[in-house]
Amino acid sequence: MTAHTRTDIVVLGGGYAGITAALRLAPRHRVTLVDPREHFVERVRLHQVAAGQAGTVRPYRKLLAGTGIRHVTGRAAELDPAGGRVAVETGDGQRLDLGYDRLVYALGSRTRVPALIPAAGDAGATPVYTAETAAGLATGMAGRSGRLAVVGGGLTGIEMAAELAEAHPGWQVRLLTAGGLAPTLSEPARRHLRATFDRLGVTVEEGATVDDPRQVDADAVLWSAAMTPATELAAEAGLALDEQGRIRVDAALRSVTRPEIVVAGDAGAGWRMACATAMPTGAHAADTLLREARGAAARPFRLRYVLV
Repeated sequence: MTAHTRTDIVVLGGGYAGITAALRLAPRHRVTLVDPREHFVERVRLHQVAAGQAGTVRPYRKLLAGTGIRHVTGRAAELDPAGGRVAVETGDGQRLDLGYDRLVYALGSRTRVPALIPAAGDAGATPVYTAETAAGLATGMAGRSGRLAVVGGGLTGIEMAAELAEAHPGWQVRLLTAGGLAPTLSEPARRHLRATFDRLGVTVEEGATVDDPRQVDADAVLWSAAMTPATELAAEAGLALDEQGRIRVDAALRSVTRPEIVVAGDAGAGWRMACATAMPTGAHAADTLLREARGAAARPFRLRYVLV
């Protein structure tokens, strides 16, 4: 990349990492953001969507207004690093071929669901939802009473169980976790969680391993047991992945296989999968491209927390 030259950069994924990188790059480069949605989803607020609350989506046309960023509404279907191209399938059936000088891979992650989860609308099957289908859960719970089982005792499951129990007092909410409740939190924090769940009437069942949602006795199941990185496209393109299926990167967040590709968010290896790491990695991936564009050496990524 020639110093001080405006280049074509494609950003795959419009979540926290992708939008952060795109906005940081836009003042100095031509940026195309590829995401199948028309709006930015605040993933940390999907528990509120599940509870029927509004105001958690932001249209890209407003977020990107005046930035010069081009938003292509479509799904990245094929990545050709050798040719510097990505094929995008749009919602209206078109297939676009986008060229790039550099690429930001920020496709994130999704809930890992068992293959045995019933298809939506299966007669007689207990409906199974995830954070990604939070709006459907809100519709399914509205104006009814019943029994909801939340599978997964991590932060997503905890937020969902608490929010839904408070929003729908007519529902009996259980939280099932294979291990202990919130093992990454401190003991005082776990005591607070238990007190809150007691107040809301949420039953916590620890040591409850669930491999098949059909094993759960409930009127609805919310599956939040684990996340999986969205790296199928990277694997097909020959990018090296780690044992968890995340893209291997160097200290500056460049793919170890194709250094013209930088990686941010849950798709990359070396940090925990979380919204809290998505924005810092998105910013640093952009900074790597900005520094290299002006002929400077990229800096290593270091994640730090500020205690106040």
